Amino acid sequence: MRAVIIANGRLSHPEMDRQRIEEGDWILAADGGVHNCLHMGLQPQVVIGDMDSLQPQELERLQAQGAHLLRYPSRKDETDLELALEHAVSKGVQEILILGALGMRWDQTLANMLLVTRPGLDGRRVSLVDGPQQVFPLRAGETLRLQGRVGDTLSLVPVQGDARGITTRGLEYALQNGRLAFGSTRGISNVFSAPTASISLSQGTLLCIHIRGTELPKSPDGGQP
Repeated sequence: MRAVIIANGRLSHPEMDRQRIEEGDWILAADGGVHNCLHMGLQPQVVIGDMDSLQPQELERLQAQGAHLLRYPSRKDETDLELALEHAVSKGVQEILILGALGMRWDQTLANMLLVTRPGLDGRRVSLVDGPQQVFPLRAGETLRLQGRVGDTLSLVPVQGDARGITTRGLEYALQNGRLAFGSTRGISNVFSAPTASISLSQGTLLCIHIRGTELPKSPDGGQP
């Protein structure tokens, strides 16, 4: 079983995101992520959070439709998305897809991107999706293989310090037992040279951002990111 967690952030390509949902997926909405679910024509099976983004009548309707509501106090240490992620992990789910986790607030976006690198997710395939963009964590001792097209963009961003022992295959700019320094932009905007790309890592943690298609989203100043 794959869990799909839908958060309350912006869906820049809802039609594309909807196409990723498969029959049999377990749909969890993190509080106001319910609105994103409904926008995509999905019925959440679990709604989790402090419910501050939902009206009482909405909660009643969801419950009548069979959704399981897991309510938490508003004064809590975790975001609604983190609670949803913890719930999926507690049920033994091995693959988790997160939608609607990126948006206009930089603090929430950054926290959500780092959330997929948290301890306890080792051995699970967890990713964040926003239209053509997908973020995967890669930990020491792991190899990530991605299917795409020649010309797709792949960026490697070290977090939690320097990343060492990086070996890549199927990318235009290859690394062989290489190093990416924390805070460096050296790993940005690599390019698929084959339909399959692989990244292996010996030490540290990487965020691997796969952008499908050769037309990159524009940055706020109108240029490429």
